[in-house]
Amino acid sequence: MAEKRQALRKPAAGAAIRRSATRTANGGARNDDAAPEIGLDALAGHAGYAVRRFQIWIFQDFIKTLAAVDIRPTQYSVMTVIGANPGLSQMAVAKRLGIERARLVHLLDSLEGRDFVSRIPSATDRRSHALHLTARGKAALAQFRRLAATHERHVAEKIGKENRERLLQILSCFT
Repeated sequence: MAEKRQALRKPAAGAAIRRSATRTANGGARNDDAAPEIGLDALAGHAGYAVRRFQIWIFQDFIKTLAAVDIRPTQYSVMTVIGANPGLSQMAVAKRLGIERARLVHLLDSLEGRDFVSRIPSATDRRSHALHLTARGKAALAQFRRLAATHERHVAEKIGKENRERLLQILSCFT
């Protein structure tokens, strides 16, 4: 039995082990690579797990592709919706994109600070603001869209053009 445990601990002669061990906050070793010997068991059949992993890849590629212009996916979404619907209220944008109102206020502060978005007090409701892209915001959004198109090409390269189209069709019931 001890020999069996020892054999499990030792790699076979000549076997290459690729592990990037780093230290965690408490000093323990952490394996950063998803080693092939670590199985996913039932996770491999869970749509939620696969979608989440794909989302992580999508966000990383989007952020990398748009890094030069320092725009995040949610900021891009907010600017795109405002650009397509000038004069929407903050509440309408938050509801349509599924963003918490408090988080949207922070996002708008950031976009307003970069002179991409302006909040104009509503003529009909003193508690509300109409959202508009500034001239600088419209020009920036055009640039962001070109970069986002590059990102979408990366997605098509990763999963195939037909699969990308099919994926969009499948996910359309959630948008």
